[in-house]
Amino acid sequence: VQLVESGGGLVQPGGSLRLSCAASGFTFSSSTVNWARQAPGKGLEWVSSIFSDGSTNYADSMKGRFTISRDNAKNTVYLQMNSLKPEDTGVYYCATLGLRGQGTQVTVSS
Repeated sequence: VQLVESGGGLVQPGGSLRLSCAASGFTFSSSTVNWARQAPGKGLEWVSSIFSDGSTNYADSMKGRFTISRDNAKNTVYLQMNSLKPEDTGVYYCATLGLRGQGTQVTVSS
């Protein structure tokens, strides 16, 4: 039973990345899935949530730039990140049902 994040990397300011959060060993189609991030030297910051009915919520600084979605057939949740800024740099984690993945590093730098 685990969550595995992927899709991070190095991107220039203004660029885009799509993160994936894949569940294995269980199904999370009826659960809320959250994304959070941790910038260097800072605490964990909530980014976005997607609920079982497909509704979504975002932190203010991500609204209009990030989009969370889910593909229940693939047991995967995505985070599309556009117009990335250097302050978006950090390790991004997905979490649900008391589980958290190992994270994927996102670095926004020129």
